[in-house]
Amino acid sequence: MTSSNVSAPSTTVQAIRLEALWPYFALFFFSGFPALIYQIVWQRALFTIYGVNIQSVTVIVTVFMLGLGLGSLAGGRLSTLSGFAALRAFGAIEVSIGIFGFLSLPLFHEIAQYTAGASTSLTGIITFVLLLIPTLLMGSTLPLLVAHLVRRTANVGESVGSLYAVNTFGSGAACLVAGWFLMQLLGETGSVRLAACMNLIVGTLGLVLGSREARMDQRKTAKEQSPTLAASATISMQLGMMLAGATGFIALAYEILWYHIYAFTSGGRASSFAVLLGFYLFGIAYGSFAVRDVCRARLKNNLPATLGAASVVVALGTVAAYLVSPAVAFSVSTLRIPYPMTFPFVSIAAALLGAMFPVLCHAAIGPDRTAGKRLSYLYFSNIIGSALGSFIIGFVVLDHLSTATTSLLLLGLGSLLAIILAFLAGPKQTKPMLIFGLAACLCAAAGSHVLFANIFERLMLKWDYRQGTVFRNLVENRSGVIAVDQNDFIFGGGVYDGQFNIDPTDEHNGIFRAYAVSAIHPAPRRVLIIGLSSGSWAQIVAHHPDVESVTIVEINPGYLPLIQQRPAIASLLHNPKVQIVIDDGRRWLVGHPHDKFDFILMNTTFNWRANITNLLSVEFLQLAREHLRPGGVLYYNTTSSGDAQLTGATVFPYALRIANFLAVSDSPIAFDRNRMRSVLTEYRIDSRPAFDRTQPAYQARLDMMVNLPLHNYEDKRGLDWSIEDRSSMLARLRGNRLITDDNMGTEWR
Repeated sequence: MTSSNVSAPSTTVQAIRLEALWPYFALFFFSGFPALIYQIVWQRALFTIYGVNIQSVTVIVTVFMLGLGLGSLAGGRLSTLSGFAALRAFGAIEVSIGIFGFLSLPLFHEIAQYTAGASTSLTGIITFVLLLIPTLLMGSTLPLLVAHLVRRTANVGESVGSLYAVNTFGSGAACLVAGWFLMQLLGETGSVRLAACMNLIVGTLGLVLGSREARMDQRKTAKEQSPTLAASATISMQLGMMLAGATGFIALAYEILWYHIYAFTSGGRASSFAVLLGFYLFGIAYGSFAVRDVCRARLKNNLPATLGAASVVVALGTVAAYLVSPAVAFSVSTLRIPYPMTFPFVSIAAALLGAMFPVLCHAAIGPDRTAGKRLSYLYFSNIIGSALGSFIIGFVVLDHLSTATTSLLLLGLGSLLAIILAFLAGPKQTKPMLIFGLAACLCAAAGSHVLFANIFERLMLKWDYRQGTVFRNLVENRSGVIAVDQNDFIFGGGVYDGQFNIDPTDEHNGIFRAYAVSAIHPAPRRVLIIGLSSGSWAQIVAHHPDVESVTIVEINPGYLPLIQQRPAIASLLHNPKVQIVIDDGRRWLVGHPHDKFDFILMNTTFNWRANITNLLSVEFLQLAREHLRPGGVLYYNTTSSGDAQLTGATVFPYALRIANFLAVSDSPIAFDRNRMRSVLTEYRIDSRPAFDRTQPAYQARLDMMVNLPLHNYEDKRGLDWSIEDRSSMLARLRGNRLITDDNMGTEWR
């Protein structure tokens, strides 16, 4: 431990604290709001450019956080300069962020023309350069305002807790507003413009307030500006940085784990991450706000008491965080509570975890003129720990360990950190609450098997027919969760994703749409399939008599071992005509500009799921068009979305709807019934006929497929078992809107 001369709050300081701090809090609240809007939109825009495979996602998120950390160091350095006006600097920084915000999306899109499809390492470098300036500016604001506020309150824990809380409250509010209505109303461009306007307003007010305070300070006496100092003990900065990094690691690791759970139980809704992050940030903010009063009234300059309080908070926070996933599963399955009503569990756990950072700052920083600089070191360490938690858990651990095992690992890390803090505090600070917290950790670990038993089955119980079912297969990896039930139905990311089936008489997975390829294109020699899933569709297409090569791009490698276990489909993995690539489909197309295909097939997932716009938008269809040979056809699942059907029929001059699939081309498309019957009659998969002529059921199914009726747009029935031409679709879909990268289709609706 070290000692430094610092101040005890004087009467003058108390008056300032109670009567004049609300302008800082208001500014920092509204500063946090646009910051999270930027994060949501910029990450989404960069995912569109560089793909949503786990490598791109991890690189973008890590770079964003690294920029914030470096910005905190810069802000800490600025706060120590002699005569430096922290509040005016804050205002100038906010104005600069707003200016960048207005320019950001056009800048991203301009650079994307030259860099899209880059390697993972190059993607990291490009993203770092793109985000360096705004994230440096954003990260610098907390040390600046803390330095400014500490000079008035003479209490580090109170200052950090207050500012960290109000800024995080603003960020949490932004997440909820974005998730509930902002993104669907304004889209990417409108949301960023709103955020930029808020930055400009906050920055202008900061400049005005800073100038006013500068004039007031000039009129104060030296005694009023510099109250008498008192001694205060602190832990070493190196120890404080390690502890701040550890708490950041645990907090963000749990957030990744919770998103893993909520992504599954929500079926991958776009809004689920924003709302989860909002409740997480509200919890962090409340914890920071609550500990502010503790630092001011109880801990003051008592270092052992501060460390003792930190150990209790960590122990209880770790247990609460560990129990979130089982609590969500219990609520959804047993209490039949809709999953959005379980988000308060996240807030409770995050509140305990969020209280740690201000307490550590109180233990490691004395309230002197270097407070902002020293805070920047802790903030940087906390952010680096958070980035490592996101990276190691999301990118590495979840690819090898289950949710239950990962939760146990984090429970152990949190318990170890609580013990270390208790040891530093000394035996006199070993409180009953700490003993209770550590005992709760042991009980939680002992009950792991019961708490996490069949957790994903329980999370699926929003689907009524799932009651009592146990998954036959369960694959957890960094790309998500794939579950297969006893009927070979697949649930990728918690939502129906097909069935292992190539039998045309079994229509649970609408397999007739795959066999319909023979009616759409006369000779699909070179085929691209985006999305593998069960492999059933790929198996059928690969055995088309005219197909010479099939390239399959799948984002989640977890499907491959499942396919290997299904005899009817397993040969796909060894078919010499087939090449399987693990990548994001859009990213792969951008990275292979010269590859052309006769047929592109996408059995696309539901139109409302997160990031699916990347495969349904005007921009994607124009990209896919560049990869079609003359006469080539793009054939994809619209999941009955009128917007998706209108978009395809508008971008391409020729379109044909087959059930909920849409075939589009720059050449005329005909549903050739005679060719379809001729090809399917002789169709063989692994040397076995797909349509057994000796079985009446197969012949009846073939007749039904060949004789699909033509739909009239005035008839509202029969859309799932009919074909429809482009003119009928355009007439039927008047009033729908085109899907673009910017409006993101139905994802947020």
